[in-house]
Amino acid sequence: MKNIREKLSKFDFSAILAPVLFGVFIMILWQTQLLHKLIGTDVFTLPLPGRIVRIILDNSPTILQNTGATLIAALGGLLFGSLLGYLLGVLAAIFPKWGSGGLTIVSAFNAVPIIAIAPILNNLTKSISDEPQIRSMVAKILVVTLTSMIPMSVNAYRGLTNVKPFSEDLMKSLAASNWEIFSKLRLPNSVEYIFTALRISVPGAVISALVSEYFAEFIIGVGRQIRENIVLAQYATAWSYITVACLVGIILYVLLLIAEHAVLKKRR
Repeated sequence: MKNIREKLSKFDFSAILAPVLFGVFIMILWQTQLLHKLIGTDVFTLPLPGRIVRIILDNSPTILQNTGATLIAALGGLLFGSLLGYLLGVLAAIFPKWGSGGLTIVSAFNAVPIIAIAPILNNLTKSISDEPQIRSMVAKILVVTLTSMIPMSVNAYRGLTNVKPFSEDLMKSLAASNWEIFSKLRLPNSVEYIFTALRISVPGAVISALVSEYFAEFIIGVGRQIRENIVLAQYATAWSYITVACLVGIILYVLLLIAEHAVLKKRR
């Protein structure tokens, strides 16, 4: 109990309280329609939060199905992109003469907007399968893979190379091999940088999956449902999917912070 009190006394509750109070304030303005008057809109274009919640509850099976498809694309692309990005970081660290230049070229792809990459990959994957749902899923995973690969490769390279010089010199003086230096010094040093990259990649993976679903051939996924309902002027349903997309991003980010705390708590 004493340790818990000490941790609570050191915790800055204002870091959480301020955004929560601001969110509650916005929700009150929204529900009382004061927000509508401020921005000059109506409840048809911007439905009330109560109606959005009712739509989510009434259509939960369909929403869960579409959310599952989006999660598969986001998490699958995040996994492949992170693994590929880390591998690129390792190669850049092993071959430092070409590493930094190669990562500069890779980072340049980050300037290409997702909205430009998604339709191109949709066209390139049309010959993969006769099933439209498979083609669409592969295209979405590829889009997320590309967006997740870049931050991981850059941060992995930094984690593998930004080691304390005396640590490396000490291991060399003890006749440590290159593999021992990599596995016992460089690899553990890159763990914090991996989580730094994931802090960027996790929200980016959700956004990339949503954007890629706008152009997907198969009509499933949260992003595609947002598009279809806006086209049909079903704004309340579209807002319900927007709300679910926000919740998915927040939950994944919170899970990442919990995992980061569990892995790095001894270092900090």
